[in-house]
Amino acid sequence: MWIWRTPLDESLKRAHFLRMKIETARRSLRQHEMAIRAGGYAATLVLIAGATLAGLLIAPRWGSGPVALLYIPPVLVAAAMCGLWPALAAAMVSTLAYNFYFTEPYRTFLIHSPADVVTVVVLFLVAAVVSRLAASLRQQGRRADAYAARNATIAGFARRLLSCASEADIADVTVAELARLFNVHAVLLMSRDAPHIAAAAPAGITLAPSDLAAAALTLETGEPSGRGVRKVDLADWQFHPVTSDHAVLAAAGLAREDGVLPVADDQRLLLGNLLDQVALALERARLEGEARDVAALRERDRLRSALLTSIGEDVKPRLNAIAAAARALRRAEGGDRALAAAVAAETAQLDRYVDSLVDLSPGAAQEPLAIGPLAIDLHRRAVRRDGEEVHLTPKEYAVLAELAKHAGRVLTHAHLLRSVWGPAQQDHIDYLRVAVRSLRQKLERDPTRPALIVNEPAIGYRLVAP
Repeated sequence: MWIWRTPLDESLKRAHFLRMKIETARRSLRQHEMAIRAGGYAATLVLIAGATLAGLLIAPRWGSGPVALLYIPPVLVAAAMCGLWPALAAAMVSTLAYNFYFTEPYRTFLIHSPADVVTVVVLFLVAAVVSRLAASLRQQGRRADAYAARNATIAGFARRLLSCASEADIADVTVAELARLFNVHAVLLMSRDAPHIAAAAPAGITLAPSDLAAAALTLETGEPSGRGVRKVDLADWQFHPVTSDHAVLAAAGLAREDGVLPVADDQRLLLGNLLDQVALALERARLEGEARDVAALRERDRLRSALLTSIGEDVKPRLNAIAAAARALRRAEGGDRALAAAVAAETAQLDRYVDSLVDLSPGAAQEPLAIGPLAIDLHRRAVRRDGEEVHLTPKEYAVLAELAKHAGRVLTHAHLLRSVWGPAQQDHIDYLRVAVRSLRQKLERDPTRPALIVNEPAIGYRLVAP
């Protein structure tokens, strides 16, 4: 007879054996703790017996007064090894032993002398106080060790996250560390609209619809959900939010094969601290990515602006030459004036297109250029002096605009003539001098002492930098 075993049967079998191993480990741990506690009790009783024997040797010579101090060390040992209640029990046993052996009538628990009553009561109170202090020190030491271990875990986790350069690397490190620290399966989900698994440990984990619903709820509300939590308790996974100051960045899912809750109550604080480190790492990666994108965009715009400016400087002189040739053809006799007019019109249109490309190129300054009392708006082709608009002729504005585009730089006579009048007129420096003289009359406060358009002898002109 054949017995078919399904994958579900195998999974249940593995879960059953894993549960048995966990229960066995827990029993072994409890037995180990009980053995340590029993050893502490035994050591305390041995010390009390030793103190009693030492007291029996001391009492005949020095009396029973110093014997009371011999019972303090057993109480300290009990408090240090076993805690408060065993120490109190040791204090009670020490008091009874002192009463039985060192107060009259001897070998009884009766006390006839009021002084002995006071001694026994004081002994018990001192032993109780000492046991409380020792137990408190023991508890604080354990708490300090736990804090140190937790801080070391968080610091190591933060160091690993610091070496991650992308969100994918952060997700991989997160699930790997969570799986290792809590001995669970771990996933990290992102995207509030359509949650998807960014990383999983072990790899290849898939989530049921109920688990995806719990993850979506955590991403939406920023609160834990899933197994062991009131919200969506039917899920097999337990999800915890990874939050920043203003948003839920991700949801960390934890689960165990045996169905036990993945995070114990005393581990929730550690988990919260680790997820805070994940949130910081994700925010850092996001900001670094945005900074890289902005830097790349600025560099691209700078290159495009430089390219368009270069195109304008190379094309405009040729367009000016074509326009000058068209005007010469129109004035010449026997030429086709209609054709020359068409060429001139198309040239003017191309010249405007080039000006628009240069002036509106990415990264070009759209705000007016402020130089002293001047405001030169290359975008609107307007010039203002002390807030009042200044009327310039086309040639005057062309010269001023060319100087403004290269403010602070010396432009040669030939460059300005080629850019404004065309290559055919680059030797007619008088044209440029007339235009500059007119600009100074309209723009300078004292045209005889120009402070805006500065002459560089035998070289050219420079518009002072803003």
